[in-house]
Amino acid sequence: MTQSTKTDKDYSIYFQPPSLKDAKKRGKEDIQVHYDFSIPEELQGFGKDKYYMIRTYGCQMNEHDTETMKGMLEAMGFQSTDDKQQADLILLNTCAIRENAEDKVFGELGHLKTLKTERPSLLLGVCGCMSQEEAVVNRITQKHPFVDMIFGTHNIHRLPQLLKEAYFSKEMVVEVWSKEGDIIENLPKKREGVKAWVNIMYGCDKFCTYCIVPYTRGKERSRRPQDVLAEVRDLARQGFQEIMLLGQNVNAYGKDFDDIDYRFGDLMNDISKIDIPRVRFTTSHPRDFDDHLIEVLSRKGNLMEHIHLPVQSGSSAILKKMSRKYTREGFLELVAKIKKAIPDVVLTTDIIVGFPGETDEQFEETMSLVREVQFDSAFTFIYSPRDGTPAAAMEDNVPETVKKERLQRLNELLTELSLQSNQKLQNQIVEVLVEGQSKNNPDMLSARTRTNKLVHFKGGLELVGKRVQVLVNEVQTWLVKGELIKKSDKQAI
Repeated sequence: MTQSTKTDKDYSIYFQPPSLKDAKKRGKEDIQVHYDFSIPEELQGFGKDKYYMIRTYGCQMNEHDTETMKGMLEAMGFQSTDDKQQADLILLNTCAIRENAEDKVFGELGHLKTLKTERPSLLLGVCGCMSQEEAVVNRITQKHPFVDMIFGTHNIHRLPQLLKEAYFSKEMVVEVWSKEGDIIENLPKKREGVKAWVNIMYGCDKFCTYCIVPYTRGKERSRRPQDVLAEVRDLARQGFQEIMLLGQNVNAYGKDFDDIDYRFGDLMNDISKIDIPRVRFTTSHPRDFDDHLIEVLSRKGNLMEHIHLPVQSGSSAILKKMSRKYTREGFLELVAKIKKAIPDVVLTTDIIVGFPGETDEQFEETMSLVREVQFDSAFTFIYSPRDGTPAAAMEDNVPETVKKERLQRLNELLTELSLQSNQKLQNQIVEVLVEGQSKNNPDMLSARTRTNKLVHFKGGLELVGKRVQVLVNEVQTWLVKGELIKKSDKQAI
């Protein structure tokens, strides 16, 4: 790290850019857990009469990081705004998974340049996974020098200090740690709505050849069970109706513990005993989905019968090139185990088409696997090379027109399967958790079944946050519509 000779009290200027070389080193150093986080007293009023805005791109992990940053900013006195013209601080919390995600961020920076020119006092920051990429930070420092601060995924807890540095130094502050960060407990969070995200672990050790996450998020670090359980109990006391357990690979939870034998199935079993109505998790890796976890999930209760299980490809040859470390046959065996234990389970997945070297026959293997598993839905993507990953060095020899045609065919199949699955709900009564108004029709409420299917029905806003029963009377491809069963019909739960 390059640092001026001034003390922190004198607002020293940091310039610590990321290093892909350093990020690729997987050291054996111990991960420390810190319970003593607090906003420094001199910064607790730093945001008085100031407004902040955070634009979030990417996955639920990024959304949860945004909740943490909001919590810290409001503890410093900042207020939230959706108006760029009113904001004194704008942060872009970025995603590095695909190229188009980066394109959106750089496009937004282009728009913000005008705003920064008009209002030089406006602080602009870029954080999240893109900030962990060496090439990205070089591009920002060279072509977007009006950005005030860049920080990464491992040092979000340093936001108050970095804001102080950027504000007083009037120079770009860059602090991106290329080694794994420690685990910081007791960070403030600003959660809204009826659902809450809970990080149970950070990082990933899988090193799929196409994926940048092991470099941007670091190696797997699990939170201690007692800390996770304490947070879930607190959320239950606050009245949250649903929690989503988060990790790049949640079912690797606990593999890094060297003092206790406690894995994801054990955590889910303990959480199932807490009085919170619904518990979900994402994302799973098929390689770590063990029999104990399946047995725990089969008991249901507050553990939902929806599993997101990314397969990425139906071809064993492509899976090997992706370094997924399971075969087509192994994946189908796992699916059979899950369906036997949880007959009414709903499975969703992630699929990449057009991976380097993918033949027509290998793509057809993906199509046949999707038909066999009967996924309810999937996030589907055309392969996007990421600098610094092994796949980026492979010959990207599938023509773009072929990639697009494959994606279209895959999406058509998934549309067909989604409709078939939803048709099974026709004239059925389903339990739903009401999340709020429909985005497209204020007269309708938006809710989710236990299997995460979207349900729209007419009802008052007093039902938001409640679990009710709905009779499904109209089926569409991606949602179903229904009629609220009144209390007199034993509706209330």
